[in-house]
Amino acid sequence: MALDLSNLQKAINSLEIAIKIASLKIKGNNDPEEKVIMAGVIQTFEFTYELCWKFMKRWLEVNGEGATIDGATRKEIFRIALEKQLIKDVELWFEYTLARNETSHTYDSDTAQEVYQKAIKFLDDAKLLLLKIESKND
Repeated sequence: MALDLSNLQKAINSLEIAIKIASLKIKGNNDPEEKVIMAGVIQTFEFTYELCWKFMKRWLEVNGEGATIDGATRKEIFRIALEKQLIKDVELWFEYTLARNETSHTYDSDTAQEVYQKAIKFLDDAKLLLLKIESKND
């Protein structure tokens, strides 16, 4: 059964647009406008990350991994996704999970900057995940 990937595609597109706009607007002045733009990127990262791992899990369930997915932790899902070649680096996905968990602490400018940088790095891995799922989505 093929999954409807349109919501994942929209989320990834939104993150890409947010990062492009931020790259034009953020100059390191740390002014209020830059903080708002960075917060928007972080929030879009958060939403996109959540959709990515949920689609990863859904794809694994639909494609015969249901027995091993029931009750699996996120780390276990990432490891299985690596085995199924949906992702290329499980350690990066662990890092994205940590960054996602830090989004509630983005009032700290150093933490916000770290999560923002992870969001930029995440975009390519999210796109790769989408491509892999699309290519195996039958």
